[in-house]
Amino acid sequence: MKRFEGKVALVTGGASGIGRATALAFAKEGAKVVIADIDVAGGEETASMIRDAGGAAIFVKTDVRIADEVKNMADKTVETFGRLDCAFNNAGINEDAVTVSRCAEDSWERMIDTNLTGVFLCMKYELPKMRKSGGGSIVNTASVMGLVGDGSHPAYSSTKHGVVGLTRTAAIVYAQAGIRINAVCPGPTLTPMVHRLIDSQPEVERMLLSHVPMNRMAKPEEIAQAVLFLCSDDASYITGHALAVDGGWVAR
Repeated sequence: MKRFEGKVALVTGGASGIGRATALAFAKEGAKVVIADIDVAGGEETASMIRDAGGAAIFVKTDVRIADEVKNMADKTVETFGRLDCAFNNAGINEDAVTVSRCAEDSWERMIDTNLTGVFLCMKYELPKMRKSGGGSIVNTASVMGLVGDGSHPAYSSTKHGVVGLTRTAAIVYAQAGIRINAVCPGPTLTPMVHRLIDSQPEVERMLLSHVPMNRMAKPEEIAQAVLFLCSDDASYITGHALAVDGGWVAR
């Protein structure tokens, strides 16, 4: 039997990269999948890829910064598939390399709104649905930058540290409700965004790999498998954990 047969999984930021890889992995393991993103074309494409492979999926346009849209995402999930078992709160953005004194205030606010408030809003509206389903599992996307400092990305690193703290706080509260809440902390990963960055600034790849003992970047599918593990019964005694999937970055 497939690991997520009969389960419903929700993936934000599912239009590309880690989100898409995770949505496809959930579907391959039998889950019905809801893909949420602001990128309509990419999100619809992910849903179509799942349906074309014989799975069940819908796309719901969602800006995770907007509470009404996040509530609609959660409502539409239950209206369509009857329950919510797993959620991967993955939508997020990055920033240009700057120091704290050079970080623009509007950039700071945009990062907080998307990467941290967005995760908060997702959990706020997902958790009641999971309680009605009898329990569930949430995985939030933090980052290796949520576990160590980074002098050149103050807003991004701050939001990802915040995601780890929010994850641990919520995990304590909902543990006895049968809802496990963890974070995944990817290292450098070959997403479309990173490909574009490397194409325009080849030195970035060398800089990133200098931190990674395995001397390579992750594939989105490798992060997806970590997410599925945390959502699966194989991780039934794991909650409040921030799992580094980073090629050894934080071990240095």
